[in-house]
Amino acid sequence: MAGKACIRDMRIPVSVIVNQVAHGATFDEILKDYPDLEREDIEQALEYAAWLTKEEVKQG
Repeated sequence: MAGKACIRDMRIPVSVIVNQVAHGATFDEILKDYPDLEREDIEQALEYAAWLTKEEVKQG
């Protein structure tokens, strides 16, 4: 997938799942659209996205 972070060993980019959540899709809707996913996959995708956005603030 050209270096994009993917869910487990699947060819589903994390960005696709995070984008769906951002646009209001429920976990159940996502699981229906991607039957190979598990609830934990969605949770981990969101945790990964949150980790990517962490910023260090240097005071000084």
